[in-house]
Amino acid sequence: MLPTLITLLLIAFIIGWILGNPYYREYQRRQLIKAPFKKEWRRIIQKRMPYFRKMPAHLQLQLKEHIQIFLAEKTFVGKNGVEITDDVKVTIAAQACLLLLNRKTDYYPKLKTILVYPRAFVKQNNVSGADGVHYTQHSALAGESWSFGKIVLSWQDTIDGAHVPHDGRNVVIHEFAHQLDQEDGFANGAPILGMDQNYESWSDVFSQQYSLLVNQAQRGEPSIFDYYGATNPAEFFAVASEVFFEKADALKLEHPRLYKQLSTYYRVDPTAW
Repeated sequence: MLPTLITLLLIAFIIGWILGNPYYREYQRRQLIKAPFKKEWRRIIQKRMPYFRKMPAHLQLQLKEHIQIFLAEKTFVGKNGVEITDDVKVTIAAQACLLLLNRKTDYYPKLKTILVYPRAFVKQNNVSGADGVHYTQHSALAGESWSFGKIVLSWQDTIDGAHVPHDGRNVVIHEFAHQLDQEDGFANGAPILGMDQNYESWSDVFSQQYSLLVNQAQRGEPSIFDYYGATNPAEFFAVASEVFFEKADALKLEHPRLYKQLSTYYRVDPTAW
């Protein structure tokens, strides 16, 4: 009995090691992208993402390869009647993978599950007021990113964000930017930077822009950024990422230093698409 148990434990250990081995994971990923990209998936991208055809051919190819890996590694769960179809999965994956182009990636390693609601969902929070009174606050959200392996998305807001590509609002880009920000354990508006960037310059540019947005929000002045970005630095990074991909020309013109930081971080120049 004991030798059998030891053998089973040894086999389980070996299997666990193989599956957890980064070299084996990379091998699996290479095998995934060797498969032809499904025609129905391409039709979904063309239908849901109008600017896909404007992207350079090499970025289109990269995006499709990323989608193949993303869909193989992430679990989608429909809530409140949402049926998880290829349309749902590919539409979300295509937008999420925009953030991974031209750079080494581990495909949002902390993320395991994507919960999809039909429309904006209600979140309940227990809040303490300044007078010490406790009450329940309900908020309608289009998306939410959790640091422990989950993202929540509204399907209606997801397709709306993709269908209107130049309004600077995209819930998928927003929530997946949070995932990048959370990879070092903290959502603070400072994701893990590449070797060609430094945190001092990043902090200088982002702090200045964040303060400017806070002042604009307080005064009701127009801004290229949604006022929600004035909530905290983490939200500003997510909102700035939306604007970077969807209003690149205006961002580069109005805030060139911020555009340069984001272009260097994301390794793309959307003004050329």
